[in-house]
Amino acid sequence: MSTATKPKHIGRNISRIRELKDMKQEALAQALGTSQQTISAIENSETVDEQKLIEIANALGVSVEAIKNFSEEAVLNIIGNTYHDNGIVNAGLNYNCNFNPLDKVVELYERLVQAEKDKVEYLEKLLNGK
Repeated sequence: MSTATKPKHIGRNISRIRELKDMKQEALAQALGTSQQTISAIENSETVDEQKLIEIANALGVSVEAIKNFSEEAVLNIIGNTYHDNGIVNAGLNYNCNFNPLDKVVELYERLVQAEKDKVEYLEKLLNGK
């Protein structure tokens, strides 16, 4: 059994960083002045030419070292250690409304009805005044 570590798949790292930055292959291709098919081929490559890697890192806004040393486990650890209250994950589930929305709808309706009554009263004064 070999103790040698498996080399990092640079193309896969580029793909994951691009996805985490919510960037499509087309956008990266445009930034590099190449085609989407070329980006797809790069992301499927285990190794990438150093000069091309520098260009990709600049387009992604990260360092070459960040691409070479990217680790999904590290990203998950950062996320797990940053959001202690699960506020982001359960943002919609923990919402506690401190008023009754139906009361607000009724209040708005009553204000609209009063505004219409005021408008009718004003128009009647204008018509009767002439």
